[in-house]
Amino acid sequence: MRASPLRRLLSVLAVAPTLVAVALAGPSAAAPAPVDHTAPATTAASHSDATVGYVDVAAATLWVDPNKDRKVDADATGNPVDLRAWTDGLTIDQRLWLVGELETQALYGTKVTILDHKNGWSYVAVDGQPTPRNPLGYPGWVPDVQLSTDPAFGQHAGQPFALVTATTTGLYSDAARTQRSMDVALDTRLPVLGHDGSSIEVATPDRGPAYLDESAATVYGSVTDIPAPTGADLVATAKRYVGLPYVWAGTSSWGFDCSGFTHTVYDVHGVTIPRDADAQYAAGTPVADSDLQPGDLLFYAHDNGFVHHVGMYIGDGYEIDAPNNTSTEISTVEIVKVAEHRYADEYVGARRFL
Repeated sequence: MRASPLRRLLSVLAVAPTLVAVALAGPSAAAPAPVDHTAPATTAASHSDATVGYVDVAAATLWVDPNKDRKVDADATGNPVDLRAWTDGLTIDQRLWLVGELETQALYGTKVTILDHKNGWSYVAVDGQPTPRNPLGYPGWVPDVQLSTDPAFGQHAGQPFALVTATTTGLYSDAARTQRSMDVALDTRLPVLGHDGSSIEVATPDRGPAYLDESAATVYGSVTDIPAPTGADLVATAKRYVGLPYVWAGTSSWGFDCSGFTHTVYDVHGVTIPRDADAQYAAGTPVADSDLQPGDLLFYAHDNGFVHHVGMYIGDGYEIDAPNNTSTEISTVEIVKVAEHRYADEYVGARRFL
């Protein structure tokens, strides 16, 4: 018999959990078990030959192994990508197949460390997605066509940047914003070159200067200039995604997994937390159920102690989360009573990052 949520909570708070340095992966199920993804031998041996690259598609999807993509994944593995068409075109079974095959996603302009190459793919570590698996960032394989290694873009590091605050917005090749070249998602960050009327001129990793609508982004001098959020700020951002379909490994406005959702919501407000649910659980400050505040994260674990799911408390006994797809239904970002959550009997505790 499974222990009650209260007994599990007291047990977890009394004894600090040991963080298992593995990624979320497993069979096609709503609550997958962890598996070990061993980095390529050349990567494990040394980082001395590593080079820096930048994502040059709206969001690059990282894979556990190279060349595992299917024909139905073409819209996610080429350049450009169409992630909406990709996810909309997948059946439930095709979505479930992705469980354990994908690692994470990285947004346009994100820095990556390139650690290995194989057959048109690069093994990279994603900057800004902390994980115990690699100190350089979250690892995985990405098609070479989705990366730029132009050093000119990197020379803008440290200067003011535009943070996309719209759910999605256009990136334009002209200041009048008549020639839309691609869409970018919430939390995309691009170096600022100047202003032209109501447009922000930004540097890009692959197409030279481009323009954003100033109403869809905010300019900051540095990450530390992003205002510290309240729990209400986090909840308001999270609620913008209610109804968005679940995508395993997703960290973008075209689909999230559970921890990609919480990581992104915090990140757009200038708070960097680990990428995966188990690492988030290990890194946060424990919070008693009686002291829950909006923005706190709620965690769920298997009987073996592995934390497999995370949601965000929004107040009044409710949470918002991105639960995995079932064998018969495509799940979406939802608001649900904590006591009625599909994983309610696996609840192990709450953590705070503010």
